[in-house]
Amino acid sequence: MNGTALIVDDDDAMCRMLESGLRSSGHETASAVSADTALELLRSREFDVVITDIRMRRIDGLELCRRVVELRPDVPVIVITAFGSMEAAIEAMRAGAYDFITKPFGLDTIRLVVRRAVQHRALSRRVERLEQALREGREFENLLGSSPPMRQLVDIVERVAPSDTVVLVTGESGTGKELVARALHRRSLRRDGPFVAVNCAALPEPLLESELFGHAKGAFTDAKADHKGLFVQASKGTLFLDEIGELPLALQPKLLRALQERSIRPLGAKGEVSFDARIVAATNRDLESEVEQGRFREDLFYRIHVIEVATPPLRVRGNDILLLAQHFIGQFAAVSGKPLKGLLATVADRLLAYPWPGNVRELQNCIERAVTLSRYSEITVDDLPKKVRDYDRSQDVLTVDDPNDFVPMEEIERRYITRVFDATKRNKSLAAKLLGFNRKTLYRKLRQYGVIPDEEGAEE
Repeated sequence: MNGTALIVDDDDAMCRMLESGLRSSGHETASAVSADTALELLRSREFDVVITDIRMRRIDGLELCRRVVELRPDVPVIVITAFGSMEAAIEAMRAGAYDFITKPFGLDTIRLVVRRAVQHRALSRRVERLEQALREGREFENLLGSSPPMRQLVDIVERVAPSDTVVLVTGESGTGKELVARALHRRSLRRDGPFVAVNCAALPEPLLESELFGHAKGAFTDAKADHKGLFVQASKGTLFLDEIGELPLALQPKLLRALQERSIRPLGAKGEVSFDARIVAATNRDLESEVEQGRFREDLFYRIHVIEVATPPLRVRGNDILLLAQHFIGQFAAVSGKPLKGLLATVADRLLAYPWPGNVRELQNCIERAVTLSRYSEITVDDLPKKVRDYDRSQDVLTVDDPNDFVPMEEIERRYITRVFDATKRNKSLAAKLLGFNRKTLYRKLRQYGVIPDEEGAEE
């Protein structure tokens, strides 16, 4: 089924016609010839959308819309109005209606609007469930997410953490490799010891060697005292070698010997110093390919590649994207002092569609920007970076050959209107002029698409 629709009209023939039309497109339907009956049905059954005529005896469609919003705020209401009754349509939107349709209308129109309303509710409920999950604190050692890839990650971290085995954390930049390393440390028997991290790509070779292995007084010009290297500083704890794929070739044999012998020789020292630290390394490179190309030692690769923990890219984590977005909204809203509730369902749609090449780090930056720019109680599409709000997998609809890849004319209209709106730098007067709309129509369509919040332009 494509969702359940409740049709409300005191004209029984209209109810039967709409039920027949929606059932033919896969919707389950029920009808009521009065607002009272409709409200009773809403209290006892689950519906995805309500369709009501505006003119009915006793309780009209506007009052029914208000009561539905109060009783079931998650159920979108579509109001049917007489042709040319724009004032009634605006009043319906102010009453909380999701959309309106003017008579006369074709069945294709009602089917399209109903399908969009059902999708809107499904997405809204998904956001609501994720907000609830966030409130319940479903996270593992700061690793937030419940998607299958994240459950697999948590499972292997829990199994590997208690051992002292060397772990190689792999994954794209921004996927949270250091968070995984810290989770391994906190779940290990060394949790009371230090967690020492070093970025192998951030230091020049001589300084990196001194930092890792230490040096004796007088080992070089500025060595005015003995310095304990990070291997020794991490004793009884964990040493995290981030971006190990960037480790200079000249240092790789020394690192290999340290891992094998569990001891190091500081620069300029006569003897060796033992250490007792667990080693966790991380890389965003394909180390096997680096070995084949002579940029990484094969023996060192096999020494650190005892256990591999792969961090999944954000694009394969599904609803985790929204869970993380809600988390970051709460985080940045608290810092900025803004009373943000969350994000619009249309924003969730854009976030889920975008491939996130920068992964969690890019999403975090995106939400920080959105919170900073937000003017309403929820994040809107307009608050997102342009590349996120404009991204569309099926953008080139006229170049496809498979009929399954084509989209309805309504979707083409949506894309064109939003592109014109963006091209005019959100200038509503200019966009309306170019599109041949008045400002009221443009506001209505932008609210319908979720580009602007419901309260914006309501007084136009």
